[in-house]
Amino acid sequence: MTDLIIKELKEKYGEGTANKLISYLDMVLERNEHINLTAVRDRDEAIVKHVLDSLAICDLPEYKAAKTVIDVGTGAGFPGALLAIVSPDKEFTLLDSTLKRLRVIDEFAEALGISNLKTIHARAEEINRKPEYSGAFDLCVSRAVANLDTLSKWCLPFVRKGGSFIAYKGENYNEELEGANKTLRKLGGKLDRVEAYPSEPEDISGHVLMIISR
Repeated sequence: MTDLIIKELKEKYGEGTANKLISYLDMVLERNEHINLTAVRDRDEAIVKHVLDSLAICDLPEYKAAKTVIDVGTGAGFPGALLAIVSPDKEFTLLDSTLKRLRVIDEFAEALGISNLKTIHARAEEINRKPEYSGAFDLCVSRAVANLDTLSKWCLPFVRKGGSFIAYKGENYNEELEGANKTLRKLGGKLDRVEAYPSEPEDISGHVLMIISR
């Protein structure tokens, strides 16, 4: 399956871009032997759970229209670094509270020539209302970080009026939405729709993208 996935990535994004995606993943997995970057250690599994999962938003109109994107809780750069690779026309800010991970991202970005991303070492709840960050982004994304109520408090303040927040979520998203409705209303956010992932591969089927407009 891995060879087929890589072939499809090359067809969609071009061979050079696809090779850069896989190179970034391989660098993460190699460094993972020395520093905890991801719980997924198998390469085939990581291509599905990190690469395909991260790129699931690429065909959404909100993503296509965005020029500035912030990835809150980026971890090892999923999805932010991979999105930066496939979208060199956009500017990406990767935010995380763990400095050692951000240093790894900076190192890999320099090695691979990913020039359209920058990293910020901070907690979202501490900087999201600062003038230089509040309402500064067309799009905020977050993947596997926290429940939707908490994420909304962290992420929506970064989004400009008319922009969007996209949360990568699992099958229990309805329960999370019930717990987040009050926060969404308070912060001027509204669930626009929920997009299901493809039914294949099975590893990511059942996941959804929650598109919240502001």
